[in-house]
Amino acid sequence: MTDTAYPDVPVLVVGGGSVGLLTMALLTHHDVPAVLVERRSGPSEHPRATGIGPRTVEVLRELGLDTAVDAAAVDLRGAAAKAVARTVVEMGAGDVATVPMPAPSADGLDATPFRLRGVCAQDRLDAVVAADLSRRGADLRWSTRLVGIAQDADGVDVDLEGPDGRYSLRCAHAVAADGTHSTVRTALGVGVSGPGDLGTSKINILFRADLRPHLRGMSFATCTITTPQAPGLLATVDGDTTWVFHVACATERGERPEDFTHERCAAVVRLAVGDPGLEVDVRSVLPWRPRSAAAESFTAGRVFLVGDAAHTVSPMGAFGLNTGVADAHNLAWKLAAVHHGEAGARLLDTYAHEREPVAAATLDQAMRRMADPKLHWGRGPEADAARASAGVWAAPVVHLGHRYDSAAVIDPRPELPSTVDLVLDGSPGSRVPHAWINGVSTLDLVASRWALLVGVAGDRWLTAATDLGIPAHRVEVPWLPAEGVLLVRPDGIVAMRATAPATDPARFLTEVLDQVLARPAPVPSA
Repeated sequence: MTDTAYPDVPVLVVGGGSVGLLTMALLTHHDVPAVLVERRSGPSEHPRATGIGPRTVEVLRELGLDTAVDAAAVDLRGAAAKAVARTVVEMGAGDVATVPMPAPSADGLDATPFRLRGVCAQDRLDAVVAADLSRRGADLRWSTRLVGIAQDADGVDVDLEGPDGRYSLRCAHAVAADGTHSTVRTALGVGVSGPGDLGTSKINILFRADLRPHLRGMSFATCTITTPQAPGLLATVDGDTTWVFHVACATERGERPEDFTHERCAAVVRLAVGDPGLEVDVRSVLPWRPRSAAAESFTAGRVFLVGDAAHTVSPMGAFGLNTGVADAHNLAWKLAAVHHGEAGARLLDTYAHEREPVAAATLDQAMRRMADPKLHWGRGPEADAARASAGVWAAPVVHLGHRYDSAAVIDPRPELPSTVDLVLDGSPGSRVPHAWINGVSTLDLVASRWALLVGVAGDRWLTAATDLGIPAHRVEVPWLPAEGVLLVRPDGIVAMRATAPATDPARFLTEVLDQVLARPAPVPSA
């Protein structure tokens, strides 16, 4: 390890999956010099999660990447969200049961107007983000693995092994985005808790085959194949020739992941499709297993855990990737504020205070859905009643409804008003509500910076904002009184709400920012 005291770089990101790449993108967006290291030679070519949730789309929009990601998505409007058929051939012949792709509800569109046209597998997402980072000159070090890590009160020392050999680097902070079996988490002695591995081991087969003649216009996000010869889950990647098929690996009968050669996988795919002569090109085979676990702490000194390194979410509900992106979004602006000298170091403590309860709730919601998938897929009043009785929240609440309770929020309101309906009402700790202001969403008005939303009679707040150099916008909305104000954090979370003007608005706002940003109190002059 190096004994150099001065950091070589403010932040090191370990792991180049989706969450690691988006952590790097957010740090770059906030003008924080950072280095990303990833043991693979480039972004993953194997699709994993395909469900990009509404909050993640908002983050992509903040980064200017939503259009590119939408272009990489597969348009599934009018498709089945879930299908069940014996084989693909029988599905195309009409012998199939389907659950339609849910159309955005009026309430959903009121909550967030930004949506992708379909599904975007993680390999496509990663390719877009990595390409944008490269265009921006970001320091992405592929084929580089972390082989040692230690820290002291002033920084983090890491040993890295890359294409040109082994070297050391010192950073002010490190972000572990290195997955479920995080090397960083293990090296720092951070334990995990939770059920752990769930169900049977799986094999994820990425393959290319032209299924269009068999599908006859049928499209879907996922299809459960029920033929006893090759049961599994078929998922759309591009909807034409690229797919993934998940099959069980019967370890209890002595089966091993290495038994799934490309030849065997191709034969399994032909059985699932129902066409023994199908041309199948197996591109990649990835063993995996559903898992539910969380790190005992998301922070270890100057190191922060995000994504699967912090929490591994069982797949039902498609919450895992999105929870990891929310981690990165929460952490990046705080690291930036500390790096730029705008905040005290204690602001970073609020990362774990805010994200650990959200992750715990999300893991719980995914497990409840896994226990009874009908609770996730069901539609209508009866399904709503069943979810309520089983303690299952509506998916929009899981994605957008969380409320933070930490020192970075003034008078937080952490309790959820409803687990059935998404309620975004400007409460401190919640995501700022969306409203159209002269054709622009409030989400865009406040993105990436401190901002004020001021009621229609809030002239004194506007004057104070001008004096302090804080962007402010007058809005006429039901969730903000005429003389009220919301102070919104760079991650779109309401930091403070006031319903009437303060005696000295500029001083009041300064004191609020000092508290939220953990700024040290000024030393009285002699």
